Amino acid sequence: MQSPRGKFITLEGGEGVGKSTNLQFVIQWLDSHGVEFVQTREPGGTPLAEQLRELLLQKRAENVDPTAELLMVFAARAQHLREVIVPALESGKWVICDRFTDATYAYQGGGRGLDRALISQLEQTVQKDLRPDKVLLLDLDPEIGLQRAAATGEADRFESEQLSFFRKVREAYRERALAAPERYAIIDAAQPLVDVQQQLAKELTGLLHG
Repeated sequence: MQSPRGKFITLEGGEGVGKSTNLQFVIQWLDSHGVEFVQTREPGGTPLAEQLRELLLQKRAENVDPTAELLMVFAARAQHLREVIVPALESGKWVICDRFTDATYAYQGGGRGLDRALISQLEQTVQKDLRPDKVLLLDLDPEIGLQRAAATGEADRFESEQLSFFRKVREAYRERALAAPERYAIIDAAQPLVDVQQQLAKELTGLLHG
């Protein structure tokens, strides 16, 4: 008898929103509730996809064409889906992924200004009908987020962008979330951590029992 499909959860947000801290909370919550899961990230998740991640994040003298950047993101995603995400979901495991296609709409669509229709076309080609069951969007004023991120170490190629870039990223994230409130949870990352995590737990509980 085939296992029921697992749940697909993604954690999204701009720089400095507290994704790493809250990802650990989600993992501990799933573990404590006996949920079998796979933790992964994007870009990345497989050896090939991690190599593409390094190419994407590395600072370089050459200007990276936005379309080339977009195609690398989806190349990594195609491999990630084939090798990790789809097999895990089909086996009944939940998948918790640090960023997914919403980040592409936010960073390459919002930040870089690429045509959303092109992103949508690639999304359909690579993912078919697969979409996250729940997107946990940590939302924060980019100015505050960048101040937080600056304290964590040297900035990569994306983190080195201007504030205006991250304002567009946030706006794109929020547009997507507001357009499909049943699938997205916008969580105010400026509130105390205990309140952020209380809201995360509420969303996870709804998925577990829903």
